[in-house]
Amino acid sequence: MSNGKSRSLLGEGELAGIARHFKLLGEPMRLKILQAVCREPQTVTDIVTAVGATQANVSKHLSLLAAAGILTRKKAGQRVYYGLKDPLTLKLCQLVHGQFPP
Repeated sequence: MSNGKSRSLLGEGELAGIARHFKLLGEPMRLKILQAVCREPQTVTDIVTAVGATQANVSKHLSLLAAAGILTRKKAGQRVYYGLKDPLTLKLCQLVHGQFPP
């Protein structure tokens, strides 16, 4: 995974972290959630409506994505807003999508 510069090879811990990140992104529902929050933070209710899943299912995925540092979580009164924390995650998805023919 070296980029050709003077970096050494990644260690086991770093490779495991990258694998966890890709595993999280390997679930279609999580990708739908990322799509729903990529422009601006959304409430859980808005995300449920956007992805067409149950609140319990969406909440489970939101929790995993937030714990991994992919999403932000901000409470405002009774509402919780989730947004994209790292725009590079969205860029990664776009790069992969670009590899498929239209």
